[in-house]
Amino acid sequence: MSISSHQKFELKKFIKDIAPCRGRHTELVTVYVPAGYDLIKVIQQLQEEQGTATNIKSAQTRNNVLDALERMVQHLKVVGKTPNNGLAAFSGNVSGKEGVSDVRVWSIEPPVPMKLRMYRCDKSFVIEPLEELLQSDEVYGLVVMDKRDATIGVLKGKAIILLLKTHSEVPGKFKAGGQSAYRFAQNRDLAAKAHYKKVADYLKDQFLMMDNLKGILVGGPGPTKYELVEGGFITGDVQKKILGVKDIGYTDEFGLGELVDRSQDILIEGELADEKKIVSRFLEYLAKDEAMVTYGIDDTRKALESGAVETLMLSEALDEKVLEDLEEVAKKFGSIVKIISTDTREGVQLRDLGKVAAILRYKSYA
Repeated sequence: MSISSHQKFELKKFIKDIAPCRGRHTELVTVYVPAGYDLIKVIQQLQEEQGTATNIKSAQTRNNVLDALERMVQHLKVVGKTPNNGLAAFSGNVSGKEGVSDVRVWSIEPPVPMKLRMYRCDKSFVIEPLEELLQSDEVYGLVVMDKRDATIGVLKGKAIILLLKTHSEVPGKFKAGGQSAYRFAQNRDLAAKAHYKKVADYLKDQFLMMDNLKGILVGGPGPTKYELVEGGFITGDVQKKILGVKDIGYTDEFGLGELVDRSQDILIEGELADEKKIVSRFLEYLAKDEAMVTYGIDDTRKALESGAVETLMLSEALDEKVLEDLEEVAKKFGSIVKIISTDTREGVQLRDLGKVAAILRYKSYA
């Protein structure tokens, strides 16, 4: 299940709020409740932990832990039932000053179902499971090769996973004695084609039916990679999935990493494609049919409040309070909301136009 740009923005904002929090000792409470798990059982566990915490020697640490647990218990009672995707909750004294109490509690329903169950009391909140959700769930196929070797893997999030290696029967560049140069060259060519065919078959087996496959990246030294891609060895359905071919120096696991490094332009392009598409649509209207769009906070708010907005675009550079306010107005009128990053040329253009813009449901000449 993919996470929308809006969900990513909300999750990033939540993580940003709690990540700096530090306890003076192991007194910050983290709780993860998996989807479908009984919240009452979690509350009972926390109440048992309150009994255990009374044994902490340091009076200040003991009080802070007990306060954090009590706030958490009360908060979960208010929540009442585990949300559909589970729950991540955090509580503790975050004042940072000796003898000063500032116990707070936060919680969020993850944007996708969470399977993790955790209770931990530490000097900081455990946010790594939430950060992992921000990693792309899309998969990219990777293949690095030359005439002698090929290595196939996948990029999932930030992890490169090796799938298989294969080696060709292509002889070296120097022929054996007594063999004609023509016959030797012919044998090398036949062996190379067999190698390409084998690699192409592996690509079909590994990637044709792979879930969430965004595309395939191909790399290697010299012209061999182009001979594979352009030589008719790869079936049409797999060929359509090839996003780019890069010149790299290695054909082993290190080569997979080098291919990913050299393909950042393609990877970023893919991740931001939807954002670029919607902003490009807005800019096209702006150039050819300006009555179908609006931009700037004041004009866009007026269009929102009149129910005229089909799609609202909010730059992530926008002030958070303004963003949330406009988002609430959009929800009342069923407008689509898109949070736009500044990592593309189109995103920068939106930022420079006032950070807020909209495509309208109908033409407006106001």
